[in-house]
Amino acid sequence: MSIINRILGEPEIRALDPQNKAEVKTMIDQLIKIGKADDFISLAPGGPFDGQLHHREAKAIGRRIHEIGGVELMMAVRQTIKNKLKDVLAEHLDHAWKGIGTWRP
Repeated sequence: MSIINRILGEPEIRALDPQNKAEVKTMIDQLIKIGKADDFISLAPGGPFDGQLHHREAKAIGRRIHEIGGVELMMAVRQTIKNKLKDVLAEHLDHAWKGIGTWRP
């Protein structure tokens, strides 16, 4: 990752039209809150976690990101999450997003 991307954000996010960019930035903020508060995966279902132990809201956000920009945008958001929350939570997000489009980090 370049220092430019670290400062300005991922190119796939920067290239979005203003409305989608604002929506994606809001979703990134939501993912950061989820990651800090709950994590993206759990050891037991219940509460915000589905039967696959994935955070429901994080999965819904992943679906919406995929609708906007496909796997390329999902990868850009994942990189942003990795920069903000570090490797382990980014890997947990990978698991929560399994089954969305062709998601394979």
